[in-house]
Amino acid sequence: MAKIVMYPADNAKEALDWKAVQGQHITAVERKVLVLGSGGREHALAWRLAQSEGAHVFIAPGNAGTAQVGTNVNLKLSDFEAIKHLCLKEQINMVVVGPEQPLVDGIVDFFKNDEALKEVKIIGPDKRGAQLEGSKAYAKDFMEKYGIPTAKCFKVNKDNIEAGYGFLEQVKAPYVLKADGLAAGKGVLILNDLQEAKDELSKMLDGKFGAASATVVIEEFLKGIEVSVFVLTDGEHYVLLPEAKDYKRIGDGDTGLNTGGMGAVSPVPFCTPDFLSKVEDRIVKPTLKGLKSEKIDYKGFIFLGLMNDGGNPYVIEYNVRMGDPETEAVMTRIEGDFSELLDACADGRLDEVHFAKSEKTAVTVMVVSGGYPEAYKKGMRMSGLEGLKDVVAFHAGTTFDSEKQVVTSGGRVIAVTAHGDSIEEARDLAYREVEKIHFEGANYRHDIGLDLMKLQ
Repeated sequence: MAKIVMYPADNAKEALDWKAVQGQHITAVERKVLVLGSGGREHALAWRLAQSEGAHVFIAPGNAGTAQVGTNVNLKLSDFEAIKHLCLKEQINMVVVGPEQPLVDGIVDFFKNDEALKEVKIIGPDKRGAQLEGSKAYAKDFMEKYGIPTAKCFKVNKDNIEAGYGFLEQVKAPYVLKADGLAAGKGVLILNDLQEAKDELSKMLDGKFGAASATVVIEEFLKGIEVSVFVLTDGEHYVLLPEAKDYKRIGDGDTGLNTGGMGAVSPVPFCTPDFLSKVEDRIVKPTLKGLKSEKIDYKGFIFLGLMNDGGNPYVIEYNVRMGDPETEAVMTRIEGDFSELLDACADGRLDEVHFAKSEKTAVTVMVVSGGYPEAYKKGMRMSGLEGLKDVVAFHAGTTFDSEKQVVTSGGRVIAVTAHGDSIEEARDLAYREVEKIHFEGANYRHDIGLDLMKLQ
């Protein structure tokens, strides 16, 4: 089994010649894959897919990093007709949907209902399946129906807000309020004061998160350690991809505001074979059985946001795509031809494909813009990327300026992933290289993985 070569993400030649580096012949058969999205997750997916034999990866719209492993195409993810045109023009074989919004909007249904696209494989659930992420209320009803362990909850809208206040009075702090719909990762509030929770519930129902919080799910707070478990399923069979733990708070010691994610570690020490066996028996298998019972066509990723409560897994949330920044760690630990694994998923034959994970530990550190997750500047020129060694730098919020220099374009800017034989070794390497990256306002957490080191 060939191992993954770690290199700076802006080294295009090494990225595309990965098989040659391993001394393996690249066949003349061309595999054209389109990755939809523009973040670190999409860069990691494109980077991994570019290592497949004869692969040519297109990324729409992509970023400054994805431009080094494939071809960026400037189009909107909401423009399904433009995506169709690109697939037909470039004879795309497979589409991998990165973010959740196109899935919730029905891009898989669009492909399957268009005769011209019938030969194009697409990785992701249909619109009904995407409701597992698109609606927190739907997901909770699904879990309750199929006996999947999760926190007790109460669903509130303006018509039963008094009952919502009553539920808050019955549960103990902290109080968890979740906007039902997609809210760009900002629709979850965890509050310690009862009156504040009631006030925020009212604000959410009044449109604090727009239409996404027209319904609010109040949950009992689960205590424990969170972990992200990733499932790839063809609707009948499944494989467990490497798990990861991410870090949501902006500050060291899990302080400050929630973000999209400040770093990740994979594997996770407490994810023992016994724990993962419980995840499969109590969550994965009942979930797939439920999807089949509901006649939902699901060929893609299921992201299980779990809480480990005393060795027992509970579902905090479903997502219907890979996580970010977890993907930036997970993709570096997947061995073999990733596009073949996705082909098998699309064809309904995941049980026929060998899948292996690296034994190395991956630590990812996210560098963000000053002020993030609140107001921040864009267009800051970046330096130091060319000097990175023995790591992969996955671009998350970058673009090129008029002089073709890499500049910041988002709150989360770049994720540096390192491998090691332990968390300590991997994080030492990651932080050594992160220090080389410079731009005005650059900020990152210094404690990624520290909490897990004592569990090794």
